[in-house]
Amino acid sequence: MVWRSFVAMGDSFTEGLSDAYPDGSYRGWADLVAARLAVEYGPDFGYANLAIRGKLLDQIIDDQLEPTLAMSPGLVSFAGGGNDALRPRADAHALVARMEPMVAQLRAQGADVILFRFADVSAHLPGQRIISTRAAILNEGATMLGEKYGAYVIDLFGDDKFHHPHMWAPDRLHLSAAGHRRVAAHVLSALGVGADDDWMLVPPMPEPTPWLLARGADLRWAREHLVPWVARHVRGQSSGDRITAKRPALAPVERVSRR
Repeated sequence: MVWRSFVAMGDSFTEGLSDAYPDGSYRGWADLVAARLAVEYGPDFGYANLAIRGKLLDQIIDDQLEPTLAMSPGLVSFAGGGNDALRPRADAHALVARMEPMVAQLRAQGADVILFRFADVSAHLPGQRIISTRAAILNEGATMLGEKYGAYVIDLFGDDKFHHPHMWAPDRLHLSAAGHRRVAAHVLSALGVGADDDWMLVPPMPEPTPWLLARGADLRWAREHLVPWVARHVRGQSSGDRITAKRPALAPVERVSRR
């Protein structure tokens, strides 16, 4: 398969938080995949990334699907619903039902589609039982849509290396630079394109943290990350309210750092 263009749709996972370039902007797995595809398919390969942090599923579909279809890309990635799953009254089955017409439209236009079974973050967050149940429904939905519409499904949930804390940023919700590299390697492998071998490297699992130190780390995490998140949602705000897409139109891929 040869692709001449790639559009990435989604939220912070696809925008690239928390994998920062030196200038403070975000790289992430999609930039890494696009750079490797550009090497494979030539300098005219086009890449757009419409993903914006904090977006809910309906916002992603309403704001990003039409521009994506207008670009007629050969390859589209979609990852969404994670922010919805954190909301108190989320209906994960309804989220999957909302995704299906979008996947159908993309496939009907001729685009190959990448979907994700998300890695398990519930062990690091409060409300584990509720979040893990919703995440399981979203993951099974991705499997179902992949089978029904012939999409690529990247199974991050089945990769136990994502249980390693090295894969996650300090906020415990977003991937680290190493986590994004591992996602990129999974995507490229599914597409039949080689990735750097060291993108899959993970250090040995650290020794368990003593109980008292772990509780202290939990309190710091709650103060620095959970409380601000709750405060934003009480005010009806989102981390992406004043953010625009980092690559809103198809364009050739500049060199991406492989640090």
